[in-house]
Amino acid sequence: MPKSHTTPNSDTPWLLRGSLIVLRRRCGKPTCHCAKGQPHTTPALSFSQKGKTRILTLRPAELAAVRAALRRYQKAQGQLERRVVTGLRRLARPQPTRSRH
Repeated sequence: MPKSHTTPNSDTPWLLRGSLIVLRRRCGKPTCHCAKGQPHTTPALSFSQKGKTRILTLRPAELAAVRAALRRYQKAQGQLERRVVTGLRRLARPQPTRSRH
């Protein structure tokens, strides 16, 4: 796995939480193509941090790595949720009663 997909000083693949979005804007130049209706587009990651929505713009070269990190997060979240369900089932299971001898 390329180093760009791992956390600094680690071989552990990094995870990202959020959504990929596309920002669209007009630059304001009257002769630019965006003035005629086709806005400029920039890929971005939208995520929540401390209750606030943050947006981090991305370079096109970063998209594949960001998509992979988002998939890893979703997979890990699903695995964690399955473990929680298993734990809840175990807790809710009727406990055998002890006989008094």
